Amino acid sequence: MAGESAFVYGASSGAALALAAASRLPSIRKLALYEAPFIIDHTQVPQAADYPRTMSDFIAADRRGDAVKLFMKAVGVPAIVVAMMPLMPQWSKLKAAAHTLPYDVAIMGDTRSGNALPAGPWAAVSMPTLVGVGGKSPLSMQNAMRALADALPNAQLRVLGRETHIVKTKAIASALIEFFSSREPVENGTAIRRNPVSR
Repeated sequence: MAGESAFVYGASSGAALALAAASRLPSIRKLALYEAPFIIDHTQVPQAADYPRTMSDFIAADRRGDAVKLFMKAVGVPAIVVAMMPLMPQWSKLKAAAHTLPYDVAIMGDTRSGNALPAGPWAAVSMPTLVGVGGKSPLSMQNAMRALADALPNAQLRVLGRETHIVKTKAIASALIEFFSSREPVENGTAIRRNPVSR
């Protein structure tokens, strides 16, 4: 109900959206984020400067397939896989949802530019926050999530040792239950847990 407090979880670009909500809504009491796809250093090629405009142009021209391919390339899907995607059963569903991709672009803002994360925009995100990352995820993602945990005033980093960006439901559910049910305060950026067993 409106006005009540909430615990919030977001994954991938949903984590960036949850961050934006938490910076504006004091009713969020705890926040859990999993692998916001930030690019903060040289370990991943930054997003092209013309990516937002190209995406918008594709959608405006109803070039849904091109929009999906552009997105997949931007998030690091290998070129050979992108080329084969129109042959896959899920291709029609991906194209059907293509009109939502500009929203994804807007949510991410300039966090995929290859520059260090600014602390300022999230200074108000002072509630206990869990920042999760997969132990088998690329170095670029691990670096980004460590930087995010450092940038937030009251965050802890948790590495799910056997997971990737496509995190298993059981693994993330276990971490969320533990975090959301805990009453112990998080000490600013110091409660770092690495490589717990994920089942």
